[in-house]
Amino acid sequence: MTGNPPSGNQLELRHGPHQATVVEVGAGVRSYAVDGRPVLDGYQAGAMADGARGATLVPWPNRLEDGRYTFDGEDLQLALTEPGRHNAIHGLLRWVPWQVAERTSAAVTLATRLHPQQGYPFMLDVSVRWSLSDDGLTCSTQATNSGVRAAPFAAGHHPYLHPGSGTVDGCLLQVTGTSRVDTDAERQLPTGTVPVAGTPYDFTSPRPVADLEVDHAWTDLQRDGDGRAWIRLTGADGRTAALWADGSYRYLQAYTGDTLAPDRRRRGLGAEPMTSPPNAFRSGTDLVRLEPGRSVAMSWGVRLD
Repeated sequence: MTGNPPSGNQLELRHGPHQATVVEVGAGVRSYAVDGRPVLDGYQAGAMADGARGATLVPWPNRLEDGRYTFDGEDLQLALTEPGRHNAIHGLLRWVPWQVAERTSAAVTLATRLHPQQGYPFMLDVSVRWSLSDDGLTCSTQATNSGVRAAPFAAGHHPYLHPGSGTVDGCLLQVTGTSRVDTDAERQLPTGTVPVAGTPYDFTSPRPVADLEVDHAWTDLQRDGDGRAWIRLTGADGRTAALWADGSYRYLQAYTGDTLAPDRRRRGLGAEPMTSPPNAFRSGTDLVRLEPGRSVAMSWGVRLD
């Protein structure tokens, strides 16, 4: 394309048959494929990232009720970035241009400073490293409190797994979580945590997505010997787009895209590693209290099996 892409500089990464495009805006991933088979359902270079596609979600993922919370006795109000549901959603860095800190042919690190602002009067230095290897695409995030007061912190990412062809309806889904965060239908805010056994949302073993509408977070995650929890989407071609998350991520959200634009609905599976559940700034559940000078780090990745 000509001109300036809406997502800023396009940072192409290659490692053998692996190809990925990381973007300046939001430090997100726009595409990832292996031997030409898409692993992530991304977006075109001439488009804005729809549905938070590939975005970095800092300093909170998912929804925050009324954009309002209290921290250390101070009442704080964020902008309502999901006005239809009267929520603040997906943090403050999705539309920010990040700077390249390091780059090789197979890896790039982007960094930004989140300055104090209305509703979040704290300072964070955040970096995201995207790297390709034989094991696929890995994303490593680090956040440091560069301010003078403790800050509330949580993080997530919002890639979409590609079904290979068609829609997610014809895929098998596995989510290695034994509990699900239930939400209200109107605002999709948490109402409690329920076991998935015996319910339509039990994907601990692979089963067809069919016409089930999914937009929930799983927790009580089962992990492999390396401490990774997984979401796996197996397409009609028999290939599996598999996302793993390390122990920092205690929640895995899956989203079948039913509220997206008509040509996007159920064309990919939102697979979101999150360190906290929705509404954590209000509930405090698994919210990190990041003290001045302290850092947190976390990693997740995706591959084609």
